[in-house]
Amino acid sequence: MAVTAFHWSNFLIRLVVAFVLVFATYNPSGNSWIHWFIQSENKLDPMIILSAVVLIIGWAIYLRATARSLGFGGSVLVIALFGSLIWAMIFYGWLSLDNKSMLGYVALSLLSLLLAVGISWSHIRRRITGQIDVDDVETDV
Repeated sequence: MAVTAFHWSNFLIRLVVAFVLVFATYNPSGNSWIHWFIQSENKLDPMIILSAVVLIIGWAIYLRATARSLGFGGSVLVIALFGSLIWAMIFYGWLSLDNKSMLGYVALSLLSLLLAVGISWSHIRRRITGQIDVDDVETDV
């Protein structure tokens, strides 16, 4: 029998994993897989390939779960919400377009949040509405 309880700590774990996945792939500081690959003389270094495969597996899990739970329309709505949030931050002077690094960190953080919400959406919706997904129903057959 699967555990169906979902707590905020479960969401935070998924959020931390999403942050690690996104920021390990790319970040403005220059310490990321993309920078490592570009600066490497040996593009076929086994550690570069191994880490690429691990990142691809992580991205596949998160993107597939987000696509299945939020769908295309839901993902577009979340992106529109986050885009509006960034626009408001720029409009009210909390974020400057001149500071590309900070803009990158905000965008990558919001992408991590999108992935964490996407992978957790079925649980979040069940807690909000009381509805369950067909995949969650267990039978005694």
